[in-house]
Amino acid sequence: MSLRTGFYLLLTACLSLNAFTVQARQWVASWQASPQPVWTQDFAFPTGIPQMIQDTTFIQNVMISRGGERLRLVLSNRYGTSPLTVEQTTVSRRKGPAGWMGTPTTITFNGRPAVTIAPGQQLVSDPLNMPVADLQQLQIAHYVNAQTALETFHWDGRQQAVFSKGNQTQSPMSAAKNLLQRTQARVFLSRIDTESATSGCAVAVLGDSITDGNGVPIDSNTRVTDYMADRLRASSMGVINAGISGARLLGDKMGEHALARLPQDVIDAPGVTTLVLFIGINDISWPGTAFAPKQSMPGLGSLQTEYRKVVAFAKSKGLRVIGVTLTPFRGALAGTPLDNYYNDQKDHLRVAVNAWIRGAGVFDAVIDADRLLQDPQDITKLDARYDSGDHLHPGPAGNAVLAQAIAGQIRACQ
Repeated sequence: MSLRTGFYLLLTACLSLNAFTVQARQWVASWQASPQPVWTQDFAFPTGIPQMIQDTTFIQNVMISRGGERLRLVLSNRYGTSPLTVEQTTVSRRKGPAGWMGTPTTITFNGRPAVTIAPGQQLVSDPLNMPVADLQQLQIAHYVNAQTALETFHWDGRQQAVFSKGNQTQSPMSAAKNLLQRTQARVFLSRIDTESATSGCAVAVLGDSITDGNGVPIDSNTRVTDYMADRLRASSMGVINAGISGARLLGDKMGEHALARLPQDVIDAPGVTTLVLFIGINDISWPGTAFAPKQSMPGLGSLQTEYRKVVAFAKSKGLRVIGVTLTPFRGALAGTPLDNYYNDQKDHLRVAVNAWIRGAGVFDAVIDADRLLQDPQDITKLDARYDSGDHLHPGPAGNAVLAQAIAGQIRACQ
């Protein structure tokens, strides 16, 4: 072999190794809050956010699932009717209960701190060289100067957030001045992706308030997806929460129906290979309540047809789909204006839906949340050990049981 030939062989080997390394690095979705349209003031629940802001900073906390060497943010104006301009967005890492690590770092978009997002669109930030651990807690601050209507949000964030006057993007939430409003809702930020030298993938859970974490203590990070992230982190797997409190399989209101938001909330998220579909209880329970006073209960056939459409679309995009049966809800929301959420006719439909989910062969795997969380003495009720207290939503213990069952059905990244 000549010296020249040996040199070219070595160069080829190095280039091949470098290409392999580049291919191994990939963006994977690590956190999500699915966008919803802001509803009108006559709805049953207040939005928890101001209708309009100006010269205001919004600060929120998040806990990602999969860590990495770099991260990027996705800001959304999905339901906006006007352009949304955010002058500055910063990110800080939590270093334990004591506080935040270093000076907040400004995120850029096409090299600039300010970004304008057209109505109906979202924008992905430039990559930020900020190493983050699995289950890393971050604080994100957004400053908006111009008078801006808030038209896109996520209602049930399960973490404290604040609106403060002026540009407070360099201050931690605890030190922010000129507080305008506290909230548990989210605005602007819809997803965080991470990039690592280790190849990975992600699982998305598309659901309603049970997925969204309604019923768990604020700032506790005890939603089903939080527990899943902890169980799956050794597999270099991201977990994203595509739950919206009040979401339905068939109807819109507190968010678009499942099939309508599947492309943006699941398919477009990088690295997602598995969809967990856990939705349908609101389609059954809402009719006749203050949420849908004039609506009739759907038929079993219409629910089956819509489940099939969602599953078929996800599978056409290469996703493995896991179905989850609907949990017991006798006594749900008793003593509230929604105390007609449950009746025996509604429960009969839930039982029929569950039998179909178990036996239809539509899903690649099934998690029987109904049997996992039911009271053995009364299978129409949640087991008291797993009940958050409202007899509809599981608490942390119930979410941990569900997460263990779901994680056991997730396949390793390829």
